[in-house]
Amino acid sequence: MNQIALPLDWPADEALDAFLVSPSNAAAVRHLDSPAKWPVAASILTGPRKSGRSLLGRIFAARTGGQLIDNAEGRDETAIFHAWNAAQASRRPLLLIADAPPPEWRVRLPDLRSRLSATPVVTLGAPDEPLIAQMIPYLLGRRGLACAGDVGAYVAPRLTRCHHSVIAFADALDAAALAQRRAITVPLAREVLERSGDAAA
Repeated sequence: MNQIALPLDWPADEALDAFLVSPSNAAAVRHLDSPAKWPVAASILTGPRKSGRSLLGRIFAARTGGQLIDNAEGRDETAIFHAWNAAQASRRPLLLIADAPPPEWRVRLPDLRSRLSATPVVTLGAPDEPLIAQMIPYLLGRRGLACAGDVGAYVAPRLTRCHHSVIAFADALDAAALAQRRAITVPLAREVLERSGDAAA
């Protein structure tokens, strides 16, 4: 298993988990690594659930001392408006995390709408093959389970590119290994993949 990759030169924090980096999320990581280059002292991070967006936000906040507002589309608009203004005054960066960028939030406060329209948006994409190949051994490793080194590479091009699918597949591998008392190898991964019905077309 490869060493878990932290975003660029971000230091590890024992209170935080690792964020796996691949081309599907590298642009967002690069953007969050350089808040001094943002056109305004705020950014919006979007991406599918289970993509690690909240984890990435916590790492960002710990590294920069910035403010993080998760699930921003459901928060009080006046509070976000004041947080956005405070970030500009203090130059303490603000990161808003949401399912989708505005205007899909249906922002009602005109002053907030105008500010969000000037705020850069970065997105975590669906997992690509390099990320899936990292995720499988990582998810199993968090449970104290080892897998053969080629399992992630075997699964990556064959599994639906969805974070939920990758997590569900790791669950299924765990259950199959326990039920059959087998090591987690490519043959077991092949069997689980065939049974799951979640293989990529």
